[in-house]
Amino acid sequence: MLHGGGPDHHSLLPMANRLADRFTVVVPDVRGYGRSVCQDPDLHTWSRYADDVIALLDHLDVPDAVVGGTGLGGTIALRVGLAFPARVRSIVVISAEDIEDDEAKIAETALMDRFADRVRAEGIEAAWELFLPHLQPLIGNLVRSAIPRADPGSVAAAAAIGRDRSFRTLDELSAIEAPVLIVPGADERHPVEVTERVSATIPNATLAQNVSFDALRTADDLADAVIPEIRRFLDNCGELS
Repeated sequence: MLHGGGPDHHSLLPMANRLADRFTVVVPDVRGYGRSVCQDPDLHTWSRYADDVIALLDHLDVPDAVVGGTGLGGTIALRVGLAFPARVRSIVVISAEDIEDDEAKIAETALMDRFADRVRAEGIEAAWELFLPHLQPLIGNLVRSAIPRADPGSVAAAAAIGRDRSFRTLDELSAIEAPVLIVPGADERHPVEVTERVSATIPNATLAQNVSFDALRTADDLADAVIPEIRRFLDNCGELS
């Protein structure tokens, strides 16, 4: 399970604990976050993030796994499913990120560059003020919680992901072979309408219908909301048999 952009692995510990009765759950810090210090902007790309997941599985001597995540982590999971289909049994995407068109990507790149500049000049908290007013309260709380554990140089470098494209078109997702659970997000960076289009594009996708982010505020709230959907999905995939 991979955390979103801003939080770190602590945001997924309640979720991991609730699944640990049936699974070995690995919750790493994504490159550039928490203890995964990486201050080189050139090393923050979607393909590199996907390679990191496979390197971790290799290190753990795990041939294949369910790969999932929240926000950025969910996008990484989709990228892993596309690039390494033999290593991915199924995919869980929680609060799916937007897939920008060309115009929106230009604006996203400029915003992320501004974010990196502000981290370097004023610190992580000041930089996040560019985003926090527009995020769902849960995500904002998880970001704020992770700031004291973050390395400023890594946070600034990780903003370079804004210059890379996760997917150029939705059609790319039609090549994903694994079953995919998609849990819709609840703000402008994780729009519900994009989630619906993504689930219609992936051949073996399940769109969660019973999760609302409106009242969620903590990592425990998130786990309580999504774990029943994840268990149901994995059961249907045969993962819990």
